Amino acid sequence: MPKQYSMKKLVVLTGSGMSAESGLKTFRETGGLWEEYDVMEVASPEGWARNRQLVLRFYNERRAQLKNALPNAGHTGLKELEHDFDVHIITQNVDNLHEKAGSINVMHLHGILTQARSTYDTGLVYDIGYGEINEGDTCEKGYQLRPNIVWFGEPVPAIEEAAILVASADIFVVIGSSLVVYPAAGLIDYVHGQVPVFLIDPNDLEIPLYRKVRVIKEKAGKGVAMLQEILRKEYKQE
Repeated sequence: MPKQYSMKKLVVLTGSGMSAESGLKTFRETGGLWEEYDVMEVASPEGWARNRQLVLRFYNERRAQLKNALPNAGHTGLKELEHDFDVHIITQNVDNLHEKAGSINVMHLHGILTQARSTYDTGLVYDIGYGEINEGDTCEKGYQLRPNIVWFGEPVPAIEEAAILVASADIFVVIGSSLVVYPAAGLIDYVHGQVPVFLIDPNDLEIPLYRKVRVIKEKAGKGVAMLQEILRKEYKQE
């Protein structure tokens, strides 16, 4: 008979560094989106009110880029960990690369590019794939559509659900997140005291002094491969 495994719950928080190796620009990197766009002009309610066409064009460009983007070794590595762990991904990213890699449990904190929503009724959400949203595209109630993205200054509807999930983790991993964008950065505070915490990122990041964190100073692809080796050696249960 095949072995029966009692799987530990592995909760992973991913940020923009997770998708960088797939060719998707982050806002913070050199040559990134902040150098092309003022983030508050394309990712805030105020920017939307000032220049709707600019905001729509920005996300149409991101969607077109995403259409041809492929998951990298980091994404596929997390999928592979589902063989030995109960993997749950909380992502700050608005791409769908975790889904493209086949990950089963993915929560999008900040929305997703492949959806539009009504500017009048937040419950009216539409799957649009990689198509455009343009001026005059409306919901069934006649109101302009916008990207289903959480902008700066807007509430994060999924944050409470994410906090509950993090609190239930047996292992917690952060990949490619600067841990400076709240409320997502505060999720580490919900990790129980004895739960092992890993951080995968090639950059020097400030780590909360009250947590013992094992740092893998690599990009997502190589870092997840190293994480797989550690987790299967130290935490896999039979």
